[in-house]
Amino acid sequence: MNVRLTQEQKIKVLNSADIYAIMQQVLLRENKIRRNQEHFWVVGLNHNNKILFVELIGLGASNRVNADPPDVFRMAIYKLASKLILVHNHPSGTHEVTDADITFTDHMLKVGKLIKVEVLDHLVITETNYTSFADQGVMDELQKSGLFEIMGPEKQELEQFKIDTEKSGQKKKRQSVLQKR
Repeated sequence: MNVRLTQEQKIKVLNSADIYAIMQQVLLRENKIRRNQEHFWVVGLNHNNKILFVELIGLGASNRVNADPPDVFRMAIYKLASKLILVHNHPSGTHEVTDADITFTDHMLKVGKLIKVEVLDHLVITETNYTSFADQGVMDELQKSGLFEIMGPEKQELEQFKIDTEKSGQKKKRQSVLQKR
C-alpha cells in the first residue's frame, strides 16, 4: 500500500535521522490499535537519494511481519528506484536489532545486489527512537558475509581451492610435527 507523502517529505536523504523523521510521522498517523502491529515499509530513492515513494509491504503481529523479496523489490523495479531503505517498527517499544532482523536484511541486501537495487539501510523504529543498521556498521558487515551469496563456477572453484590449500597446509604441519618427535 502506497503511503502518501507531502512534498516536504519527498526530501534528499542525507542520513538515518532524515528517514526516521519521516517514518515516525507515518507510524504516528496509524491509529493506536494498528500501532500494536509490526509494519514493514520500503523507502525507494533515486540515484540522488531523493525519496520517490514509501510503500507499506506488510502488516503483521505484535512481534513479527512477513516480507519476501518480490514484495520488497516490486515497487523499486516498477518506479525505477536505484536504492532502498528498509524500515520496520517494534511495537514493544524497543528498537534493538534481533538476529531475525539481521538475517532478513542480509537476504535483502544480496537480492538487491543481484538485481542492482542497492539496499542502503534498515531502520528499526519505535514511536520515540530508532536504530539504523548502517549507523551501527551492520550493513558493512553484511556486505562481507558470504551468506545468501550467489556464486558463479569460477568463484566456487576459487573457494574450493582455498579450502583444499588450507587442508593441505594443515596436513603438512601435522606431518612436520610428527616427524620432529
